[in-house]
Formats: sequence, structure tokens, C-alpha cells
Amino acid sequence: MPKVTIDNRTVDIPEGTTILEAARLAGVSIPTLCYLEGVQTMGACRVCLVEIEGAKNLVASCVTPVSDGMKVNTKSRRVRNARRTVVELLLSDHEGDCRTCDRSGSCELQSLAEDLGIREIHHQGEKHAAVTDYTTPALVRDTGKCILCRRCVSVCNEIQGVGALFPQDRGFDTVVGPAFSKSLDEVVCVQCGQCSAVCPVGAISEKDEVQEVWGVLDDPEKFVVVQTAPAIRAALGECFGYPPGTLVTGKMVRALRLLGFDRVFDTEFAADLTIMEEGTELLVRLKKALVEKEEVALPQFTSCCPAWIKYVEHFHPELLANISSCKSPQQMFGAVTKTYFADQIGKRPEDITVVSIMPCTAKKYENKRPEMYDSSVQDVDIVLTTRELGRLIKESGIDFTLLDEDVMDDPLGRCSTGAADVFANTGGVMEAALRTAYEIVTGEPLPFDGLHIEPIAGLDGVKEAEVRITKTVPEWAFLKGKTLKVAVAHGLANAKRVIRKIQSGESRYHFVEVMACPGGCIGGGGQPRFTTNEIRKKRIDAIYKEDEKKTLRKSHENPEVIRLYEEFLGEPLGERSHHLLHTSYDARSRV
Repeated sequence: MPKVTIDNRTVDIPEGTTILEAARLAGVSIPTLCYLEGVQTMGACRVCLVEIEGAKNLVASCVTPVSDGMKVNTKSRRVRNARRTVVELLLSDHEGDCRTCDRSGSCELQSLAEDLGIREIHHQGEKHAAVTDYTTPALVRDTGKCILCRRCVSVCNEIQGVGALFPQDRGFDTVVGPAFSKSLDEVVCVQCGQCSAVCPVGAISEKDEVQEVWGVLDDPEKFVVVQTAPAIRAALGECFGYPPGTLVTGKMVRALRLLGFDRVFDTEFAADLTIMEEGTELLVRLKKALVEKEEVALPQFTSCCPAWIKYVEHFHPELLANISSCKSPQQMFGAVTKTYFADQIGKRPEDITVVSIMPCTAKKYENKRPEMYDSSVQDVDIVLTTRELGRLIKESGIDFTLLDEDVMDDPLGRCSTGAADVFANTGGVMEAALRTAYEIVTGEPLPFDGLHIEPIAGLDGVKEAEVRITKTVPEWAFLKGKTLKVAVAHGLANAKRVIRKIQSGESRYHFVEVMACPGGCIGGGGQPRFTTNEIRKKRIDAIYKEDEKKTLRKSHENPEVIRLYEEFLGEPLGERSHHLLHTSYDARSRV
């Protein structure tokens, strides 16, 4: 192992390690803007410049490997002056007004300028022409704020495999965006928001709907219901200085009640409902294939993630029949609220406004899809990201840190299971579905330690598991001796790998979970920035703890879901549930 000296600290570093990685191992901080751990090392921003003893020029530490005997200085006058010059040049072409920018206080460029002690910009000149793109339901692009770091390009192309964003033109005329200067709605964009999650400035952000929420809360004629996704409770605290992975469920509920929502409900109720429908759908498909010998689209793919659905519509329309017909929990919740719950409280569907708090920007696109009006009106009216909820609470003057704990309302909030909690994590929907499907088929709990299916947990991009069915109840006797094969992918480029394995015949699965965002919903495009694997792991751990402390941990045990079927829906896949809770999708052009 090479011996490297960094700021007079000598350390042994593995061969092939970059200076940036070596510095972090040595406890030395080097600033970066374009660097993305495990994704992008291109030295584009030049902020991470360091000085190597004996070298003529400064080098970008993120792309320069260490060598034995290397002596590195990360804080010399030459390095500090070079970094200041680089950041001043970026600021000189940056149109951002920190007084009104939504990234003010969490902007990496702003923080870097503060850290470097920049108080004035010595370099003035022509600036790029700024274009603001509001054309999509979920995202807003402002090219005037872009610093050409290309993080969004790497995520869109390498992690998601979508390719909506590229550098256009050259030199001073370079603009990052869709090809031929098109707007985002004119190209294939799945609205996942991972570009906004990694953007260091405010060049790409979610479309802000905070004022729309204030509008309905201020309207005495509106009965406003809010639902919160499982992933929110493990991340919202970061907006208020809590460490990643801090569960703030009770404080979140109290804040929502103080904001003036008429009911505070939980998307976890609808997650349990989704498992009842989706698990039954899988078993019905298997019965048709194995007993009735029908041509059935297998494997069945999950349908909770709207970015994944849009990806299939554009890139793999041949798989649309394989997608579960279940709506996502967000949309199921909206449909149930404006029918079943509306009847309970004597309201018309049009008198109820459903606000969703989601970790995902694509949910802003999903709730406006034409398929999502089965309650006779729009099922979900407004979607806020976790970041927007943080801003809403701050705008209200509520001190989140001083709030007491509160609980959600009945009947769509108080009762949920641990299976619904784990929806937030990659592999969680699969685990929740198998907890219920296995018990329905065998009459016994899933035979995994703590109900956790270890092979599909964690942050590997593609995960696989097999569940052997050794006994069954009479109704499902045809499954005795069968092995259920499942796969989990997060990040759409990983989903593409799974699809290729299926279509080539290399792998055969019965059920596949896909989440567009790395880590699943806990790493969603609307979560507090900046999300690293370390942060994802902390959020995932928190969600598993939430699951494990629940008395009820399987969706079919939720008494309120049982009551919903008894009083309103009838049975999973029944006529009413098919109308309200299921849908279909159509192929879209790639152009």
C-alpha cells in the first residue's frame, strides 16, 4: 500500500485510490462541486485542486490517483487562491439571487463561497442567457443558475439510463439540458427528480406548490386532508437539523395539525391496501398460469413508482402487461378518501382536498395523470415533497424542534402495519408483499428471521431471492413444492439490467420490484439534500426500526383495511376495488 503524506499526515492508502478519497480517509476535507461518490469523477469544476510536492501544476484531487511517497498540500496559499478564483468565476456567471432562491441556506456553491471567505467578485463580464423551463408537472430548470458541474447529466444517464440531459454546445455557449434546446416535456423525462437531488445549486428543483397548499388551508369551504408517505418520517427531521435517520413521526403529525389540516392521515394505510390488491393479483396470475394454463404476463412488476411506470411506457411498452394494475398507495389513498371516507363524514368528493407529502417529485406528475380520476374528481389534488413540507412548516413560524408528539387520525391514519413502513426502502414492497402472500398460501408466517428477507435488503443495485413453498392451505395446493423467485432493482439503469436478463432468458422471476430512486423512496428526488449512501443507510435503518416495533407487521392484519373491505370494497380485485384502485397504462413515444 502506498504511503502518502497529506497535510503532514502520513497514511497507508490502497493502490488506485484518488487523492480526494485518500484525504477523506486521513480526515482531511477537500471541497468539491462536481464530484459524486461512486458515480462521477471528472474534475470538471476544479474546486478540489491540491498541490503535489515537486509537481509544476495544481491537480484535481478527484481524478488524480495517489502514488507511493506522494506529498500533498490541500491548504497552501497557492491552493487557496486557486480555489477562490475558481469559485469567483462560477459566481460571476451565476444568476442566482440568494435572497429569493429556494436553495439559499442549503446551496453548495453558497456554502463554499462562505467557507472560502469570498466577500466580493473580482471577475465581471458577460453572462449566459438564462432560460427557465416550467413545462413539466414536477420539475423546474433555471439555466441561469447552472454551474455546468454535470452531476445531473451523470445521474440521468448512468444511474437512471434515461438520457434527458446532456451538455449542449461548447465553451462559453455550453448549456446543460435536453437536446436541441428543447424543454423537458418535449423529451423523455421520467420526472424522478434525481437531477434535482444532486444539483448543488438551484438549477433544477421540484415545482413548488407550497402556496397552493396555503390557498386551500386558508379556504373555509375546503375540507383538507393530508397523507404522509412512510419515507418522510425518517428524513423530514434533516430539514430542521436532526441527524439523518431520526424518526420524527409524532412531531410531523403535530406540525401538520397546527398548520390547519382537517385530518392527518397516513399513506401507510394505503400501502397495506396496496399489498392486499397486489399480492392477490400475483396469486391470481400464478393460478391462471399453473392451473388454468392460460397465457399470463409474468413476471409481475410492482407499480408503486410513477417514474418507473413512465420509464416502461417510453422504453419498454412490451412489458406494460407485466406491470401490476394496482395504482400506487398515494393514488389508492386519494380514491378511498373521496369515496369511502367522504361518505363517512357526509362530504361530496369535490368538497375534499387531498394533499400528499411525498419523498418523490414524480408523484407531482402522477397525481395529474388522466387515469387518476376514478373517484369522479381528481383523486389527489396537491403533492408536496419532503423539502416543501420543511419550507411550509418554517413559513408558518412553527418551531419544529419544540413540538410535542401527536398521533394520526382514524380511520385512515391511526392503524398501519410494519409492512407498510418498509415500503420506504428498496426491497420493502417485495418484503411486504411476500409477508402477506406467503401466509395466505401456507397459513404460516414467512420463514425468515424477523420477517426480513435478507437477500433483498441493502443497497446492491439488483437483488434476488427464492422462497420455497413446502406446504399450503387447500385453496393454494397447486403451489406446494414450488419456489417463488423474486428480484429487486433500484435505479432505472439497474431495472434495465433485470429486464435484459428476463428477455434473454437468463433469469426467470415471478415477481419483480422496481424503484427509480437509489435506495428506494428514502432516497427520493424530493428528500432533503444531499443524499449519500451513508445517509440512505441511516434512513433505511430507521424505517426497519419503525417496522420492528409495530404490533402488527403484515398488511392483511390491518383491522381498518379489513373493515374497508367488509363495509365498502367487498374483496381484493372485486368490482369496486378494480374500479377505484386499479388502472392501465399506454405506450409512449421515445421522441
